[in-house]
Amino acid sequence: MPRFGAHMSISGGIALAFDRLAQVEGQALQIFTANQRQWQPKTPNLAEIEAFKARRRQTPGIPVASHDSYLINLASPNPETTGKSIAAFRDELRRCAALEIEYLVAHPGSHLGEGVEAGLRRFTANLDRALAEAGTGQQVMVLLETTAGQGTNLGASFEELATIIANSTHPAQLGVCYDTCHTFAAGYDIRTPKKYAETMARFDQVLGLERLKFFHLNDAGKGLGSRIDRHAHIGQGEITVEGFRNLVNDPRFSNHPMVLETPKSEDLHEDRANLQLLRSLVRQEPL
Repeated sequence: MPRFGAHMSISGGIALAFDRLAQVEGQALQIFTANQRQWQPKTPNLAEIEAFKARRRQTPGIPVASHDSYLINLASPNPETTGKSIAAFRDELRRCAALEIEYLVAHPGSHLGEGVEAGLRRFTANLDRALAEAGTGQQVMVLLETTAGQGTNLGASFEELATIIANSTHPAQLGVCYDTCHTFAAGYDIRTPKKYAETMARFDQVLGLERLKFFHLNDAGKGLGSRIDRHAHIGQGEITVEGFRNLVNDPRFSNHPMVLETPKSEDLHEDRANLQLLRSLVRQEPL
């Protein structure tokens, strides 16, 4: 069975994310390591870092990813934004390394009217610079997230992500995070076994399934190819339960981390319901 989990708050201390994950019986975790809406956020101190690592050791086998700040745009044509984005991404890589977080999920940025080709070139060059400055090497893998292609956002096609990887000077440090809502909004259908097989065959042809390390499980609030990024609870959107059934029963992903990014209350009852539904979709192997 895939490792189902959720994005969790770090409110009150970064180690508390594991306690919240335990409340929903999650087996994979995504967090922000700092306030995602500040260029220079307060970062975990040494005691908090050690508490996080100690708490993780109590629940071995849980994959962990950080998500980069919403402010970061490594494809921006604005020099000031570019400089801030490179510094923030470099610092995020270093925080992940200090916390022993193995994955950093990153949006490929927005070209802001400069065009896709120029945006991809700019993103790749600035990503490479941040990776070089961070000096984290193989400690942290950057996972390029599939996007809905809303506005001038890059990364809506598998080919765009492949272009970034092909032109990077650090390809061994790059993988992919597949967001079900985003890819559906970008035009990739998984609702029937045939469409699911076609989408994954296309991914394999363009990027290689070995690059796919992490999933965001979100239903889509808008239709196929809408280019609108709107997350919905599992089975309550346009992908439908059948789309998720196809994914969670794919033996190629039977051990992959799959985390929710769906709306939730403080008591996390929505996460519990979504995860329970996902687990119920996994076919049991015959005895």
